[in-house]
Amino acid sequence: SIDETSLSDGELYTILTNKAAKGKKGSIVAIIAGTKAETVINVLQKIPFNVRKKVREITLDMAANMELIAKRSFPNATRVTDRFHVQKLATAALQEIRIKHRWEALDAENEAIELAKKTNNEYDPKILPNGDTLKQLLARSRYVLYKKEKDWTENQKQRATLLFELYPDIKHAYDLTMSLSYIFENTNDKLYGLTRLAKWHEKVRQAGFKAFNTVARSIQNHYKTIVNFFENRSTNASAEAFNAKIKAFRSQFRGVKNIPFFLYRLTKIYA
Repeated sequence: SIDETSLSDGELYTILTNKAAKGKKGSIVAIIAGTKAETVINVLQKIPFNVRKKVREITLDMAANMELIAKRSFPNATRVTDRFHVQKLATAALQEIRIKHRWEALDAENEAIELAKKTNNEYDPKILPNGDTLKQLLARSRYVLYKKEKDWTENQKQRATLLFELYPDIKHAYDLTMSLSYIFENTNDKLYGLTRLAKWHEKVRQAGFKAFNTVARSIQNHYKTIVNFFENRSTNASAEAFNAKIKAFRSQFRGVKNIPFFLYRLTKIYA
């Protein structure tokens, strides 16, 4: 897996990890200062070519620099775009639609308050059946939209029902997001995966949501590495987990004051 991580003050490092080590000794292959492709490639090329050509698969996100690093450094490896990175884009597009409606609700509430003041009346917000105002419904629905319907609590079900009745476009966007997750969770063949993604792309086109069109274009531009997921179902989850391990290690020492020494300790344990 290849990913980026921050060690101190937002300074980014490129980290290459070996999934086979399962987060233990032998996990770290390389930690390189910066994320510039040429810099990282030059360092990785210090690893003998006959070793690098043995790498069969590498997981990464959609960043162009990571793609170039993987392609140049591990020429025989199948590149796999992380499915969770793709799904995050769809979730962000869904939340963007919710946020747009929330701002509209805030504007409407402010106008109603100002009008009430001008006419010497008391502002009386509309209360929905679950006790939320419209503004609260849109704010509190954030976590509802991250979850699958089967995982909602009773309160969340009620909130989702109200939200989807009042905002059909949010319901449509939620269905698109969940259907993309379904494709990744229930497809084990590249050809089927490609076909299902093409059908999803058409649904997005018909829906006409600008943010989702951007997601669909990103998938289209990276489809070759995205569909590689359906072969071995490999993700960048191990890299994310290792990043979390680094953060925990960092917090033990109340931050990183001496980066070379921190890297030395990290590599002694995990390299």
